[in-house]
Amino acid sequence: MTENLTTTASGGAARTLLLCGIAAGPLYIVVVLLQMLTRDGFDISRYPASMLSNGDQGWIQIANFAVSGLLFMAGAAGLHRARGSAGRAGTWGPRLVGVFGAGMVAAAFFSADPADGFPPGTPLGAPTSMSTQGMVHFLVSAVAFLALIAACFAFGRRFATTDRRGWAAFSMVTGALFLAAWISIFATQGSRVANAAFALAIALIMVWASLLAAYRLIRPGVAAPA
Repeated sequence: MTENLTTTASGGAARTLLLCGIAAGPLYIVVVLLQMLTRDGFDISRYPASMLSNGDQGWIQIANFAVSGLLFMAGAAGLHRARGSAGRAGTWGPRLVGVFGAGMVAAAFFSADPADGFPPGTPLGAPTSMSTQGMVHFLVSAVAFLALIAACFAFGRRFATTDRRGWAAFSMVTGALFLAAWISIFATQGSRVANAAFALAIALIMVWASLLAAYRLIRPGVAAPA
């Protein structure tokens, strides 16, 4: 009886954590979309969403980073527990999703520098120097993005070995598209098309992570990949 109660409690905790992971991506996307519609001077084809952390209303994006990041971390813990309930030890997939969530939380504490007219009153053009805070933001963002790209490929490889080809393709394509969009930012020196494509790629990879948590919630009895 005690063992059954422990198993039930563990399953309930995993369910709650996975629900957090499901909510993480949509929450972040919706809050950014609302700010795109309401923040004066903001244009997603010119500025990354991280620049919304600046200005009088910057606290909204800061909170968005912190809350969404914590939810992604909880979702990663849920992915790890779901593996345990299927009888398999956890490896890199959930951990990489957790690193991404931690990077988002760090981005809440280290904001991107104002630049090129945003927020209003900021001089036009690229800044001549980067603050320490802005540099740390850039570094933690890079680590977070690399972790989530790696998670896509880790889960994709495992899905392929367990003959779940749809999920394997979805994971691999999502990781590849995000990597290509990220590289295009540097290759085109931040062209408007590249900026918009990168914003869409961020939305896609976050949706992937949330759908992955939903999959594990719906299919708890299936041996978990990665």
